[in-house]
Amino acid sequence: MSKLFTVAKWEFIEKVKSKAFLISLLLMPLIVVGMGVLPGLLASKEDDRTLAIGVIDETGALAGPLAQRIEEKYRNEVGQPQYLVRNLGTDGGSDLRRAEAVRLLSEDQLEGFLVIPSEVRDSGQVIYRARNVGNFRIQERFSRTIEELITEQRMSAEGLDVRRIRELTADISLRSIKVDEKGEESETGFLQTFFTSYIALMMLMFMVMTSGQLLIRSVVEEKQNRVIEVLLSSCSPRDLMAGKILGLSGLGLVQLGLWALGLIAVMLKTGQLVAAPDVMLLTLAYFLLGYMLYAGIFVAAGAPVTTEQEAQQITSYVSLMLVFPIVLAVPAMQNPDATYIRVLSFIPLLTPAFMVLRMPIQMPPTWEIGATLGLLALSAVGMMWVAGKIFRIAILVYGKRPSFRQLWMWAREG
Repeated sequence: MSKLFTVAKWEFIEKVKSKAFLISLLLMPLIVVGMGVLPGLLASKEDDRTLAIGVIDETGALAGPLAQRIEEKYRNEVGQPQYLVRNLGTDGGSDLRRAEAVRLLSEDQLEGFLVIPSEVRDSGQVIYRARNVGNFRIQERFSRTIEELITEQRMSAEGLDVRRIRELTADISLRSIKVDEKGEESETGFLQTFFTSYIALMMLMFMVMTSGQLLIRSVVEEKQNRVIEVLLSSCSPRDLMAGKILGLSGLGLVQLGLWALGLIAVMLKTGQLVAAPDVMLLTLAYFLLGYMLYAGIFVAAGAPVTTEQEAQQITSYVSLMLVFPIVLAVPAMQNPDATYIRVLSFIPLLTPAFMVLRMPIQMPPTWEIGATLGLLALSAVGMMWVAGKIFRIAILVYGKRPSFRQLWMWAREG
């Protein structure tokens, strides 16, 4: 045991003093928060320019009300209209008006232009042309406003009081209040919950990727320099493997501890509870068990390799398992109790990621938390046992990479 802790202490001190660790300690949270928060902030930020939108109104009755309604509803931060609606008319025929609109578009005098056909009340179809059709905000706002105007005109044609109907159908704002199992309430929203879960998932992915790379590269460097043979002359392969994993686990604990202190400081400063204490503790448990499982996989997969290129490939393949939950992040948050999400939560390689996603949104049942933690712990122990057998033989193997059949034989007979 003393040799195991000696190896662990040496690994921890060597890595914690490295510049790479100090850079990742500060840079990784900034990158993760930036990737999680910045896109949402940019997507919600209004354009500070007044955008000119042309309208070719073949009905002759929508362009004026549309311009008035749009300029009243949408204004930028300084109170100026967000959009300037230009009525391009229909004089000279629709084809000539469209050609003129295309010319104005090419000269950057228009952001885009709408063609409202004469049969729009029956077809419900409006055409939007622009060089940038990716600005969905313009299309959504104008289509909704045109729909409101057409609905009001239909009601007016039926003899209904449009002004009174508008008052009765005024927009309603919705506040989100989260209720926990104890009945306590806290005001939150989808974006806040989404980014809390998303950031936690990204932190887990980056931590496993960086620690896994450190673990594999450490073994590869020692094999290339033949230092591994000297180390094995003074300690057993199991002590060496366990010491490396324990040392890097301590490194991960230091990272998590410092990030947690930073998070607590932010919560105390802003008065905003980003994550509940029970969620933070369970997240830490899933982080550690998940890290131990992936560490065993990295050891088993990395022990036979002898070059940096092979080590990079191994790290990339294993890390892909953590990318999969990101693809299902939005469905998992919208319906965390869906059967397929719960089934995926019981697959050990995916358990940490999916449970970290689900807990801030809706805490899973106690039995499910206990079962997934137990399954994850058993999987981590089993993987460490298999990794120890492979590591004991593969650590001194040079040259050709062993096949999966050989690795299986080493795991059985090692």
